[in-house]
Amino acid sequence: MPDVSKTDDVSRLGLGAQISVLFAIGGLLVSILLGAATLVLTRQQLLETRGSAAAAMAVSNATRLSNQLTPESSIEDLPTIVDSLTRIGGSQRIIRMGDDWLVAPELDRADLPTPLVTRLGDRRPGQMLAMVRGEPRFVVGIPLTAFDADYYAISDLSEVQQTLDDLRFILLGTGAIAVTLAALLGSWAANRMLRPLRRVREAAEAIAGGRLDTRLGAQADPDLDRLSDSFNEMAHALESRIQRDARFASDVSHELRSPLTTLMAGVGVLESRREELSPRSMIALDLLVADLDRFNRLVNDLLEISGFDAGVAALDLTEVDIARFLEITAEGAGAVALLMPDGAHAVVLQADKRRLARIMSNLLDNAERYGGGATGITLEMDDTLRIIVEDGGAGIPAGERSAVFERFFRGSAGGRRTDDGGTGLGLSLVVEDLRLHDGRVWVEDRPDGRPGARFVLELPLPEEDA
Repeated sequence: MPDVSKTDDVSRLGLGAQISVLFAIGGLLVSILLGAATLVLTRQQLLETRGSAAAAMAVSNATRLSNQLTPESSIEDLPTIVDSLTRIGGSQRIIRMGDDWLVAPELDRADLPTPLVTRLGDRRPGQMLAMVRGEPRFVVGIPLTAFDADYYAISDLSEVQQTLDDLRFILLGTGAIAVTLAALLGSWAANRMLRPLRRVREAAEAIAGGRLDTRLGAQADPDLDRLSDSFNEMAHALESRIQRDARFASDVSHELRSPLTTLMAGVGVLESRREELSPRSMIALDLLVADLDRFNRLVNDLLEISGFDAGVAALDLTEVDIARFLEITAEGAGAVALLMPDGAHAVVLQADKRRLARIMSNLLDNAERYGGGATGITLEMDDTLRIIVEDGGAGIPAGERSAVFERFFRGSAGGRRTDDGGTGLGLSLVVEDLRLHDGRVWVEDRPDGRPGARFVLELPLPEEDA
């Protein structure tokens, strides 16, 4: 059955990261909206304030100018009068008198906005925000009705623009802080919300690791309590099922022991009188002995497997001189080459010697049956201890390297050899025995490029040796 919890996009963010990102996006959107609103309202307020001040000043100056003009006044009289008028910093004035113009030092009549000039042509005052020589300016126009003249005041808005720029910078900084705080808040919320799911994950991993009695405790939230109860019910049902299956396998194995013992006793009697048998009977006896031997090992392996499944398998820890242990193992395997680093004899493991011996026996037996025999045993030590068994066979295809440790797996090579004498449980027992020791095993190609498989056992070193 396919795993519906997975997606094709392996790079997809986890749920916690998604929550943090959503909070950050929310904080960004809120910051943008508030910042934009603040900037718009502030700009409007500043322009209104500056416009009101400029308009009031322009009316005052236009009134004073009108009071000082006479019918005999000419354009030449204006500079003296203009110098006496009040001036806001950065403001400039342009005055029309008849067909003559008194322009500002930096501006001339062409810089005046046409709509405003047209409006004053109708003898109506006006004001507007306009771009003058690439800069925003506030322009006020007042007709001098007593004379054929117009007064224009052009106010510089650079201070307003600077204020808005400063405000924009402050809003950007505030927005960045808000987004960061939102992301941190999202991370905290995600951590709080996902904490129960992590407990479920840890409990599931514990059960998958063989701790079948793992259960979830009571939760503070009623909805989570129901989830916890459902999970515990599932775990209990799974534990009961596994224990029932394990007891069945154990019971069957025990029930087989009695007839198996009887058969082996009968075969022993026949073996003792082998010289009285005919050649055909001897062949039949040899076949019977081989099958009974395989049957006996299968029953013993099934009993061991049922102990693992029932969760009752335990270690009988003793001190093991790993170097001496491997020397004896290599000698018993037919003087297999053994490589060990300096100082290996100083390493003493706390291990179950019986299970460790079975691990090596099963690996060497696997190499003998499927790899043409072991070609070497290597001991490596750094932060962990690794025991490596190499053979000179055809190797194990990459697609079978995980499945080879499954129960009764035969593989592309083993499937063609039904008479190899194996039980199909040897490598799975290696995995279980190593798991009890907090170790692991995997298979890989030989690093020297030669044909064959390389089984690597990894065990933790004692604290003083790690």
